[in-house]
Amino acid sequence: MSDPVVRAIGIETPHGPARVHLHDVDRPRGAVILGHGAGGGVGAPDLVTASKAAQEAGYSVGLVEQPYRVAGRRSPAPAHQLDTAWVAVVEQLRSGELAGLPLVTGGRSSGARVACRTAAATGAIGVLCLAFPLQPPRRTGPPAASRLPELESVEVPVLVIQGERDMFGMPPEGRSRTVVRVTGDHGLKADRAAIAAAARSWLEALVSR
Repeated sequence: MSDPVVRAIGIETPHGPARVHLHDVDRPRGAVILGHGAGGGVGAPDLVTASKAAQEAGYSVGLVEQPYRVAGRRSPAPAHQLDTAWVAVVEQLRSGELAGLPLVTGGRSSGARVACRTAAATGAIGVLCLAFPLQPPRRTGPPAASRLPELESVEVPVLVIQGERDMFGMPPEGRSRTVVRVTGDHGLKADRAAIAAAARSWLEALVSR
């Protein structure tokens, strides 16, 4: 496979312009669209690793910067705005640059939550979650509500790659949900080879179905 061509594409959404870093591969078998975490960007180590693994598996990859990040803000937008902007980006990619390709959505932390909540709306055949923030840690007061219902709501195959020491906890396996534990914490920086192997294997099996 030749080196992928990377293009930066601006896409208008109801909440401002988003930016997609599109990595095209020759004769793609599918497409993967990934979103960033709440306070980070598309250069996060686990996102970069998963992106390269997807390209090796024959997928074109789009890394999406949400409008609030494009505008230079670090504080994330409300969930409904994130979801609306995400769906708008995916719809435009599906009708344009990624038309006709089986689509996997996903992301890191907050981006994984967005992909789960919108899986049905985007027509994804699978969801790839990196460091899913299952339950926010609290030092005082009652425990925060679990985000497990967001994972449970997804009706297509899901892969969760989670650090063994993630402060947000470890999601359980499910009927169509695979959970891969890797060395590290919520940052998923300690074992990038394990992340790559898990993502590549799952994506290859998914598209072969």
